[in-house]
Amino acid sequence: MSGRVVTRVERAEPQVIDGLAEAGVATVHEAQGRTGLLAGRLRPIFPGARIAGSAVTISAPPGDNWMVHVAIEQLRDGDTLVLAPTSPCEDGYFGDLLATSALARGCRGLVIDAGVRDVRDLTRMGFPVWSKAVFAQGTVKATLGSVNVPVVCAGELVHPGDVIVADDDGVCVVPRADAAAVLEKARAREVNEEAKRARLAAGELGLDIYDMRGKLEAMGLRYE
Repeated sequence: MSGRVVTRVERAEPQVIDGLAEAGVATVHEAQGRTGLLAGRLRPIFPGARIAGSAVTISAPPGDNWMVHVAIEQLRDGDTLVLAPTSPCEDGYFGDLLATSALARGCRGLVIDAGVRDVRDLTRMGFPVWSKAVFAQGTVKATLGSVNVPVVCAGELVHPGDVIVADDDGVCVVPRADAAAVLEKARAREVNEEAKRARLAAGELGLDIYDMRGKLEAMGLRYE
């Protein structure tokens, strides 16, 4: 049902959210059992951004950005907007004016399975966006959607308050209730990877570190 705005959303602890941002998408994705990764069609409009934030979700009709304005009122410091159109669309739902408003509310970025525009201005502002398209086509304000309801964005279910982690590798969603546990696993993974990185830098081979030789031989690999 459209026309809903949920105003009370539970969020993960800020230090957990910031820790997930530091870990990054690839590590978080692996740490939670290779789940939660949004489709690869979502790409950052400029490189180098790495964020995490609580999801403020938007279910929007195709070509209509009315609910983005409604969602911005619901933003709290550290949130990330997540927009899923109700049917496929590449129109430019979001540009520099909306980004200005969102930044004033403490928004960390936008994840949108549709289009954005004013990319030059968004880049200059340092407002991170992960989108399916960059497209100057504008939108209307004529049909209700909903804010802070569960949405499927780029193939993944996102509940309001879930943690969105995004960087150059893509976007991953972490269920709010699992966020602290996932962060603990991500940090353990980072420690393990740092030890392996040191061994690789010293000249050891992954074939030996990961004990691959026996399995490769059993599968029939032969050196000539």
